[in-house]
Amino acid sequence: MLEAGIYQFEGKMFEERRNFSKELESKIPHYESVCIQKNAASIELRNSRLFLKLLEAVLKTGNRMNDGTFRGGAQAFKLDTLLKLSDVKGIDGKTTLLHFVVQEIIRSEGIRAARVARDLGSLSSIKSDDLLEDLPPDTEDDYRNTGLQVVSSLSSDLGNVKRAAILDADNLTGTVAKLGHALIKARDFLNSELKSIDDKDGFYQTMKKFVQNAEPDVMSLLEEEKRIMALVKSTGDYFHGNAKRDEGLRLFVIVRDFLVILDKVCKEVKNAPRKINSTPRSSESTLSQRPDQSTPSQRPGPSVPSPRPDQSVPSQRPDQRHKLFPAIADRRIDDFNSDDDNP
Repeated sequence: MLEAGIYQFEGKMFEERRNFSKELESKIPHYESVCIQKNAASIELRNSRLFLKLLEAVLKTGNRMNDGTFRGGAQAFKLDTLLKLSDVKGIDGKTTLLHFVVQEIIRSEGIRAARVARDLGSLSSIKSDDLLEDLPPDTEDDYRNTGLQVVSSLSSDLGNVKRAAILDADNLTGTVAKLGHALIKARDFLNSELKSIDDKDGFYQTMKKFVQNAEPDVMSLLEEEKRIMALVKSTGDYFHGNAKRDEGLRLFVIVRDFLVILDKVCKEVKNAPRKINSTPRSSESTLSQRPDQSTPSQRPGPSVPSPRPDQSVPSQRPDQRHKLFPAIADRRIDDFNSDDDNP
């Protein structure tokens, strides 16, 4: 009876060891892949110039809208706010705050791209003044189209972030913890229950070798998990301040959902009809002058051809978009250009 009990016990231990080995072998490659993905996502998000610029624009816009209130001097905001930008609409009831921010950044990024191209010699014929204000319609359209391409590419630029958002991190973390507990249990069993067994016993040697081989792999997984979770948390701290334990991983989900909304807005901006301005901007200034007065633009100079009837010009200059949000009517494009000098 005693020998039968021992054999039954050994058989059970062999079965547990085999299951443990299979799980360890199957989980290690997958978990290493997950760690690499989360590591890449954290670095990618923190180093995204355009994403940081978008956050800065949202913060400045929010402060301008809340100017004079206790919220007017905010220095940060929860990224959850990004998901609510499409809910804030202008006085037309259609244009959202996200549309406003995106259109401003599109123009800003178009100007930035033109500056970079000019510095490389591709646009050497463009004067510096042409890259600032009162751009010709065709140039304005070029900036808009170029900037739209840049902003639309943010979703693909943050591909690692989107992939990290779908990872079942909790399940994998629980699996690693389970493997760690199983290893501790096996090691304690080896040092207690099997301590009195002869070192030359086959069962003892098998269990000892198993524990010795599994321990480095499990400890490596635990250390890697600790390092990656620290990096993810620091990314959460970077955007949220003192982030909670799970906010770092949730951050990837928020950004992924926001990118879906951003893609939709970019498509709407791209497909928006381009209307012809009924009243040229220059005529507005002419009406404010007396007949005997002339402005620099009215002095003799090179003639500028009038736009053809079939030629379209931007339907919404920056000042017209500002009318949709009166609280930020005095915003200028320079508010979004803090990084225009950087590639």
